[in-house]
Amino acid sequence: MSLNLSDSALLRSANFIAGQWREPSGPRLAVTDPATGALITKVPDSGSDEARAAVDAAHAAFASWRKVPAKQRAQIVRRWNDLVLAHQDDLGKLISREQGKPLAEGKGEVAYAASYIAWFAEEATRMNGEVIPTPVPGRRMFALKEPVGVVAAITPWNFPAAMIARKIAPALAAGCTVVCKPAEDTPLTSLALVHLAEQAGVPAGVLNIVTASRERTPEVVDVWLDDARVRKITFTGSTPVGKHLARRSADTLKKLSLELGGNAPFIVFEDADLDAAVDGLMASKFRNGGQTCVCPNRVFVHDTVHDAFADKLATRVAALQVGPATDPASQIGPMINARAVEKIERHVQDALARGARVLTGGRLLPDLGPTYYAPTVLTGADATMACSCEETFGPVVPLTRFASEAEVLAAANDTPFGLAGYFYSQDVRRIWRMADALETGIVGINEGAISAEAAPFGGVKESGYGREGSVHGLEDYLHTKYICQGQLD
Repeated sequence: MSLNLSDSALLRSANFIAGQWREPSGPRLAVTDPATGALITKVPDSGSDEARAAVDAAHAAFASWRKVPAKQRAQIVRRWNDLVLAHQDDLGKLISREQGKPLAEGKGEVAYAASYIAWFAEEATRMNGEVIPTPVPGRRMFALKEPVGVVAAITPWNFPAAMIARKIAPALAAGCTVVCKPAEDTPLTSLALVHLAEQAGVPAGVLNIVTASRERTPEVVDVWLDDARVRKITFTGSTPVGKHLARRSADTLKKLSLELGGNAPFIVFEDADLDAAVDGLMASKFRNGGQTCVCPNRVFVHDTVHDAFADKLATRVAALQVGPATDPASQIGPMINARAVEKIERHVQDALARGARVLTGGRLLPDLGPTYYAPTVLTGADATMACSCEETFGPVVPLTRFASEAEVLAAANDTPFGLAGYFYSQDVRRIWRMADALETGIVGINEGAISAEAAPFGGVKESGYGREGSVHGLEDYLHTKYICQGQLD
């Protein structure tokens, strides 16, 4: 399938190991357009041999890369950022074609990814240690920051550029080397970004990437989990997989960053600016067709404003244009695959069977294709429904009424997950009460777009641990070495 890329070299179909693009001798994995099912290209369906070769290369490169001065590492990462922005249109096309999001969103994701690369390029020169006041004469005490070592990055399909950037940029800035396994649905964007990192001057072996199918991914990842040379795992994905990685990492005590599932509440209080709340919900819920870990999954609206809010929201949602990324008018693209659509339909049908009502949407769109689902608003949702207990990961908004702050706070926190939470209110005292009491790692107050490279991103409870972005994101790729020198008097 033609992608009409200005730079055809961005379309890669090989693994990158030890500074070489290695064509596979074994099976290949088909990468398809979720809008049509058409084949884009095929990439390696890698296994244990490729995974082990990637670690060998990263381990060998670590000894020299960690000694590269921070300013020089920063310059390389900055060149990577510049190349990503220079290829924004082509990368946006790749994202849209293999992931399905509209082209404008694809290009926006490239800019978002680049913001992390630029941020961590700047932070590379700020990994300051400290001089510790000595308790006795004749001694000097220091705490230094050092890279953890080889990092294994496992990334999801929903943001194939941003998730790569958010993991690899801090690793390179810190002086770590990387082995990476992108999602089987969206490997092409990741391969293109690695190609640009190579062009930016990342030395051979410092950054390695292998692709694999869903069936062979455990074979790849198990090699990395069992290898003591891999000192950190960074993963974005489901909570069950995150728990598996944590258990398997225990034998070698790897450092872990886990950004896992969410079940974000979005609360509209009676004093909220309803138009602003609708704007915020549209921005946070329908980005990437609802296929984000921080999008609102449960929407609670106060009794006194529920009907007015529901009407405003349903009008906006009904007007969303659904279609392929190739159509400039599209605002909602296809879901990533048939499994995603099946889950969305299951959640909607379960809600209807339990008493919910459709205000708009609530149906498949077979005229567009098997992976399209109409943006949906449901009323009458409650805690017994699957859409309240599981991430729908699609364009479905279930509305639940509430009567008091205490009631909605208890409902919002009644979940094992704790990634993001949102609420709209004009009461300053309530704002601080809710911000303190919500059991989430991220809180949006009168704001639906919360992600930024300078802010720490991550959750609590079963949404994982560790942070990405900000100074805290760099810290997750470092450990602290204490040095004590005596007999100085």
